Amino acid sequence: MKRMLLSALVFAVQGCSTVPTESAHVAPQTCVGSTDLPQVLSTQFSAVTDTALLNDALGEKDQGKLCQGQVYESKENAQVKVFRAWNSTNPNSQYGQWWAFNEPAGSISAYRSDYEICYQWSPLDKMVSCTLKPGTKVVVGNGQSATCSQYLTYPVSAKQQVYIADAENVVMNCTEYNGVMSWE
Repeated sequence: MKRMLLSALVFAVQGCSTVPTESAHVAPQTCVGSTDLPQVLSTQFSAVTDTALLNDALGEKDQGKLCQGQVYESKENAQVKVFRAWNSTNPNSQYGQWWAFNEPAGSISAYRSDYEICYQWSPLDKMVSCTLKPGTKVVVGNGQSATCSQYLTYPVSAKQQVYIADAENVVMNCTEYNGVMSWE
């Protein structure tokens, strides 16, 4: 009798603690901006499909990377200049994955916000400008939000970023620049 009562109790408790078959759905974060190439670069690239490369570039909310993206391949005669601000204390970061079509300008804090670059990731004290080799695949997209600390979170951004998986091997004619203090 005790065994039957215990079995019934276990069954009743298990029945009350069933796990729902669907998890709660959180509305996806809205991306802003466009993955379309700037007009001046539209003849330099072709849109291509590379799901693995695209997935490498996309990030979760508050984790940085891209919110949305499109894979492009530079054409045979393309002469596309890309720019990267980087960290001189980590020489391996010179040819990292995150680039831009526009030269960094303006205040460092605005650049950090536009491109979701946490201060822990880089002091942004160096810059390199390079030309993409023809046939290079890149992902062009807009920045995902990034949480840098409990006090600083960057929202998604409309500024376009360029993700280059193996930059050291697909850029050429690079010129390096040093950051200098300049106060306005």
